[in-house]
Amino acid sequence: MRILSPEETAALLPYPALAQAIAQILQNPPPIAPERMGVPLPGGGTLLLMPAADPTLTVTKLVTVHPQQNPSVRAEVLVMRTPTGERLALLDGATVTARRTAAVSLLAAQTLAPEPGGALLLIGSGTQAKAHLEAFHVGLGANKVYIYSRSPERREALAAYARRLGTLAQAIDRVEAVLEEVRLIVCATTSPTPVLRECTENSFVAAVGAYRPEMAEVAPEVVQRARVYVDTLEGAKAEAGDLLQAGVDWGRVTPLAQALREPAPTLGPVLFKSVGHALWDLAAARLAMRSLGLV
Repeated sequence: MRILSPEETAALLPYPALAQAIAQILQNPPPIAPERMGVPLPGGGTLLLMPAADPTLTVTKLVTVHPQQNPSVRAEVLVMRTPTGERLALLDGATVTARRTAAVSLLAAQTLAPEPGGALLLIGSGTQAKAHLEAFHVGLGANKVYIYSRSPERREALAAYARRLGTLAQAIDRVEAVLEEVRLIVCATTSPTPVLRECTENSFVAAVGAYRPEMAEVAPEVVQRARVYVDTLEGAKAEAGDLLQAGVDWGRVTPLAQALREPAPTLGPVLFKSVGHALWDLAAARLAMRSLGLV
């Protein structure tokens, strides 16, 4: 069995190819992809299990969350041959999660954004913000980036990294100052209260940070104005606090799989809410195993 480092895992998962792998799995979903299972652990920790399988590969992502530890989240993705159970590889789970989440947002932006070539606003400066910066830079050619977070040091550090990628990047201290200019907005924070309270008509917003019903990065007034899309309806109904707190009409919420079959929206703003699914880990495993010549 191959055990891959974070760097080796990242090299196997280029964002444009990963976005296409996710599109393929959305168009032909495998028969086995149950919802995430959570197991409370003694001492306040949590074990999360996310399995998925197709006729060729089976994956299980194992995640442990211990809020008082550093790092608080650890994860691995175990990849097996479905017919035999042979263990093929152990991918770094944090890297898979960051890259497949950003790749889902990239796919959504490629499919749904009214102006996918516009300037980018990142709200957040952590792992997901960095991954989305990379994905939108290589996948959409986003070369002008504004970065906001509550920590001046972290937003300046991410802006410096963005400049090393070749972008025009600026750390800002007010989101509202650039909303008229930007066309792509990514909310990737752990804030329990909204960090985005308005946007323009031709904006595309990817909201990936809020992952519990009591959390909301996007204000209800933005949700109510927007054309709303989600990575999966089942996951969003259970976890998407942005939508739940806005009292969204689920009848007007479109899953990404359906959006891939329909004409792109011509009116905005467009809001894409992602909460994650084991299918995206399976898509990543397919791509990685093909790159290694194991399938």
